[in-house]
Amino acid sequence: MSEPLDPPSADAPARARFLQVFLAQRARMESLVSRRVGCRATAADLVQELFLRFWRRPQVEVEALDSYLMRCAGNIAIDHLRSEGARERINDNLPEPIQQALESEPQAALEADSDLRRIEAALRELPERTRHIFLLNRIHGRTYGEIAKVMQVSQSAVEKHMMRALEACKASVAAEPELPRKPGTAPR
Repeated sequence: MSEPLDPPSADAPARARFLQVFLAQRARMESLVSRRVGCRATAADLVQELFLRFWRRPQVEVEALDSYLMRCAGNIAIDHLRSEGARERINDNLPEPIQQALESEPQAALEADSDLRRIEAALRELPERTRHIFLLNRIHGRTYGEIAKVMQVSQSAVEKHMMRALEACKASVAAEPELPRKPGTAPR
């Protein structure tokens, strides 16, 4: 069930003003977002998402609402690019066999899914600090120097944690997948 667009406590004059300014700025916002993300359809979707965010929350009084909306449109474009960048970094950092499998036939995709599950399990088994350092680097794109500063450890320590995490991931993919056993049979 979708959320109602009009919350019961809506301030009608403020909403009317917001709607008027939003509609007047919509083309400019879409143009700005389109230039940043490189896709008109995505820009239209992001501006629509921006509208819904404002519409669903309590009205905030802003003097220059048109400028504020343009700044918010720019910010939503940046957020979108960041999330896309994170998604690309995740895909770029997958081991080569998984990348190839994801691009090929369905059976290979199932095998890649199995590898990915084993990598996730291996990461869960790592010490908290090692896992955190790995995620900061591989998912959030932080450099070893940045991680060392934030975690208050030496860059050498970060490198050692990363080696440990990468070795665990590599070993998990290299290990034979555990085949499901039939109920009542003993492991070999």
